[in-house]
Amino acid sequence: MRRYGKHTDEDDIRSRPNRKGNRPRTNIRPKHEDAAEGMVLTVDRGRLTCLVDDRTIVAMKARELGRKAAVVGDRVALVGDLSGAKDTLARIVRIEERSSLLRRTADDDDPYERVVVANADQLAIVTALADPEPRPRLIDRCLVAAYDGGLEPLLVMTKSDLAPPDKLLELYGDLNIPYVVTSREELENGGAADRVRAHLDDKITAFVGHSGVGKTTLVNALVPQERRRTTGHVNAVTGRGRHTTTSALALPLAGGDGWVVDTPGVRSFGLAHIDPSRVIHAFPDLEPGTEGCPRACSHDEPDCALDTWVEEGHADPARLFSLRRLLATRERKEGD
Repeated sequence: MRRYGKHTDEDDIRSRPNRKGNRPRTNIRPKHEDAAEGMVLTVDRGRLTCLVDDRTIVAMKARELGRKAAVVGDRVALVGDLSGAKDTLARIVRIEERSSLLRRTADDDDPYERVVVANADQLAIVTALADPEPRPRLIDRCLVAAYDGGLEPLLVMTKSDLAPPDKLLELYGDLNIPYVVTSREELENGGAADRVRAHLDDKITAFVGHSGVGKTTLVNALVPQERRRTTGHVNAVTGRGRHTTTSALALPLAGGDGWVVDTPGVRSFGLAHIDPSRVIHAFPDLEPGTEGCPRACSHDEPDCALDTWVEEGHADPARLFSLRRLLATRERKEGD
């Protein structure tokens, strides 16, 4: 009979023999100092296509990275088979520090954050002036995400032959956002791409827009060597087209040194992950005025110091209105 307590001796202790070849676990990880540098171009079901020098390589994330995910635009370190030959697979062993990060959630009450692209310099927000009608609330949400993530915004307005851009330009004029206005004919003959391209050289630009606005048509014109299927139908009542881009993809800009990141069409742009206190950083003329604000000021309350800052002539009142409109987007539905 087995004994326990103070009468227990070494014969009563069951020990598991050490198997040959077993090594104790360690937290020390290899540094992979000889790893090659690459850029993630697209992600598909756990496989990442990366650009290393002048060749594309398929890789998977190394187990040592844990839950940290690599996304389009990430600069990564790779080891393993780097030949790029068919059926070969490299490993991503390190994700370098990111300079920017564009994120969204499906809805404002969705806690799951989706990373759209890393290390992009600017966000091109593509919107049609008609067919489908422009959605200013969606534009506002994209702007907030851009400012929060460290990207400069670019507004691209399409289908100017169906409606003038004046009303939309008036709405965003005080934000000093660079913009390009194009027509359907220009989208088809490449004229729109020439003017948009002037804003893209030497930059990584993520393109975002809801279905039917001409985003994929524009991307096709900017990167004709990698044409993506465009939508064949836009519902005349809802303004919705079939989604033609199902995953983010980084493509080299034709005739320039930049990159174009085509992203899936969006019907909503949730901001559950956004800290409103960071949006003020996009308003350098207003930010110094927040020093007198009460703690955790929403910048839209009776004792907000920004009202006095503007009254004293330090900034244009229209800029304060624009800031408050953007901050309010988290509290409004896009159709409001």
